[in-house]
Amino acid sequence: MVLASLTPLSAVARAGARSSAFQSRRFLAQVVNAKGHDQSTPSSYKVVVVGGGSAGLSVASTLAETLGNKAVAVVEPSDVHYYQPLWTFVGSGLKTFDESKMAMSEVMPEKAQWIKDSVASFNPKQNTVVLANGESISYDYLVVAAGIQTNWGKIKNLPETLGKNGVTSNYSAQSVQKTDEFIKAFKGGNALFTMPSTPIKCAGAPQKIMYLAEEQWRKAGIRSQTNINYFTGLGKIFAIDKYANELLKICKKRDLNINFFTDLTEIKPESKEAVFNILAGEAKGTTLTLPYEFLHVTPPMGAPEFIKSSPLSNADGWVDVDKETLRHNKFSNVYSLGDCSSLPTSKTAAAITAQSAVLKNNLLGDIYGDNQVAKYDGYTSCPLVTGSESLILAEFSGYTGQPQETFPFDQSKERFSTYLLTKEVIPEIYWKSMVKGTWDGPAKYRKLFGVV
Repeated sequence: MVLASLTPLSAVARAGARSSAFQSRRFLAQVVNAKGHDQSTPSSYKVVVVGGGSAGLSVASTLAETLGNKAVAVVEPSDVHYYQPLWTFVGSGLKTFDESKMAMSEVMPEKAQWIKDSVASFNPKQNTVVLANGESISYDYLVVAAGIQTNWGKIKNLPETLGKNGVTSNYSAQSVQKTDEFIKAFKGGNALFTMPSTPIKCAGAPQKIMYLAEEQWRKAGIRSQTNINYFTGLGKIFAIDKYANELLKICKKRDLNINFFTDLTEIKPESKEAVFNILAGEAKGTTLTLPYEFLHVTPPMGAPEFIKSSPLSNADGWVDVDKETLRHNKFSNVYSLGDCSSLPTSKTAAAITAQSAVLKNNLLGDIYGDNQVAKYDGYTSCPLVTGSESLILAEFSGYTGQPQETFPFDQSKERFSTYLLTKEVIPEIYWKSMVKGTWDGPAKYRKLFGVV
């Protein structure tokens, strides 16, 4: 039976039921003595998950609990796990940096095998993954959740300028605290905020920090001495018109200048100038150079190189999966979700919640011979912070381009309630539930509130 609208809640419930019903059929990983491993560490697993970020942990936690000890391996080189959606609040001084991080050892599923290394290449025909140290591990099923690659070097002089002389980015763990420092030190002049033309994670973040900075400068009494410009390589301020229209009203009211089809390509630190390529219109192909006193940069992003060069990628470098089932279009035992996948929706943590439920349902169905197929509908969300007490809660399907809201009120309007939800409640849900595989999005609440 094919369930075209299987809810995340029912998917997780079925996974839990399988965990009990098939307890005696757990697939224990084969223990072998491979180079670099001790006798107790397997080199073959029922499931290998590549990535210990939001997507990887939300999947691995459930799979490890269901399939048993060391049946699941997570390949992740980092010592620290970051909840990056909180960095908008960190960059504006509303949260501390420490609130956004936790030791990877604290969030890694207890029953999973943590392989602290990175992936060098995939061999899907042999069902193996080659690690950076040269070792190879095998799998029955593979889940690729490796995130997105941040290409700092594609903007000339950005790597060496970041975190200095007013240049910062909330997309870097090394510079996000500098954002707050530079906003507070700002005394007026040109403040520039950029959004690249490439796909990025959390596409609302480049403008959220602009609203928060403008509010601070207004309260500090220097707004009249400040010229604020937002440069986006795209043709709209936000993809969904319902929310874009409200954001444009806010920008007009607060005198925020929006410049479309302009891509930051170079920073000149000596003269404190930013160079933009003009991507459309009569000036297409020319450049625009502007001085700055404050510059918040969102760097271009793309698929990780080790995925782009692998048999798993599509023409654009993303893991090539079916947009509904999240199964690879060529290799049936490979799945992917999150930022590195080809799923044509916004790359957000909220999208991952719905994706993980679908993926877990379908992968466990493969293992246990269950033909009930869950389908992902493109749900995603972007909480658009517009001030220290206001937020527009954008929820929509990236597949249909239509709002897909949870609450029985107009979420395109600025509200304090949704601000508190995003700042205080959702981080708690993230740490206590999402990374543990027990939060699969707000679909059940949408039904509770009668919103369909």
